[in-house]
Amino acid sequence: MELQQMRYVVAVAETNSFTRAAERCLVVQSALSHQIARLERELGARLFARTSRRVRLTPAGEAFLPAARQCLDAAERAAAEVAAAVGEVRGRLAVGLIPTVSAADIPDALGDFRRRYPRVRISLRVGASDDLIEQVRDGTLDVAFLGLPTTAHPQGVAAHELGRDHLVAMVAPDHPLAGASTVDLHRLSTEVFVDLPAGTAGRVQSDQAFAAAGLTRDVAFEITTTDFIPRLVGRGLCVAMLPAAYAPRFAGVVTLEIADAPARVEYVIWSRFARTAAASAFLGILGVPGLPDLADTTTPDRDDA
Repeated sequence: MELQQMRYVVAVAETNSFTRAAERCLVVQSALSHQIARLERELGARLFARTSRRVRLTPAGEAFLPAARQCLDAAERAAAEVAAAVGEVRGRLAVGLIPTVSAADIPDALGDFRRRYPRVRISLRVGASDDLIEQVRDGTLDVAFLGLPTTAHPQGVAAHELGRDHLVAMVAPDHPLAGASTVDLHRLSTEVFVDLPAGTAGRVQSDQAFAAAGLTRDVAFEITTTDFIPRLVGRGLCVAMLPAAYAPRFAGVVTLEIADAPARVEYVIWSRFARTAAASAFLGILGVPGLPDLADTTTPDRDDA
């Protein structure tokens, strides 16, 4: 069993096509098909069911695919660790972030990182804080940026606090509150809200604040991404609460301070047990204390290809 065979299997599984998989892997289709057939003979099971119209994984293929991906990831990490041992940073940097992160200029940090380490492939994944914590714990992500209520702290990962923020109210320009300078939770509790799904970290900070004040509110709209929230608010369908540093980027709505505003903490997190050279370098660029700042102690990689 060879790593290249595993790469071919993953490519076919992800493209649902031997032709597209061969194009991705930069080989002729006959060579890719031959290697997969050879692997299937070695395993004693068909990995793909092929018809004239489609290619799909068999039960054996479904069982093989996660392990194949793990092997490829392990091989990539091993090569990156060897490179790090001789002063080079390469491999993969997988970064997760919530849409509302504002305590760090992530594009600026990624730009700096990319200039210093052009051989590192960077992937970005946007999600909810709870999901990102889990993905850092299981190694899917190397680094993630979160926003949590002040009553919570990332569990099972290493964390560095980036900053604190509070929520502001967002209303339509013709809303009765649009001319006010401030509002309180009691007044807001009479409004219809749009918010993130119940139980998510971005929602908990608001729910806890209303509950602590002995108030209930009507969350008529639940949405998984904050980008669409201003469109609902601007139409006068609801009001919202978003982080103060994030809200000003939206046009067509009015923001106002909340006298008893909920607060949140933004963190950058990484694995407590394993940190790649790329992750260490990126955290160093962010200025995380207590880590070797590879951005200062290694020479930039040069792509000679």
